[in-house]
Amino acid sequence: MTQRAVRAPARPAAFAAPTAFPARVLSVVRSIPPGRVATYGDVACMAGRPRAWRAVGNIMRTCGDHGVPCHRVIAAGGRLGGYGGNLGLKRELLRAEGLIVARDRVRGFAVARWRDTPLGAALARRAARTQKRA
Repeated sequence: MTQRAVRAPARPAAFAAPTAFPARVLSVVRSIPPGRVATYGDVACMAGRPRAWRAVGNIMRTCGDHGVPCHRVIAAGGRLGGYGGNLGLKRELLRAEGLIVARDRVRGFAVARWRDTPLGAALARRAARTQKRA
């Protein structure tokens, strides 16, 4: 009688080690400073896949790591986007960091928006100057 090798069952996707792109996304999100926000598209660009904003949303939705400030990632135009169905919690976390959030939108989004690139920094400075004039 011959013995057969016993294979361990495959691990569910939720417990699998992150691939390169999700790891880059989580790294980018960890680097967003308190009091600043980035859009799903901004995070996708900084992680190296500019058109993968929906993938970023899925990664944020399934992220269970409390060390990742997922509440700092918002939808385009300053809208809050999703937060596991608890937009009230996302709103309060952003307010606790000093952002002004009215209903479902970050006020002063152009100034609060964080982009970790030289072009992004220049755009943020221009937005701050424009908002001071208004």
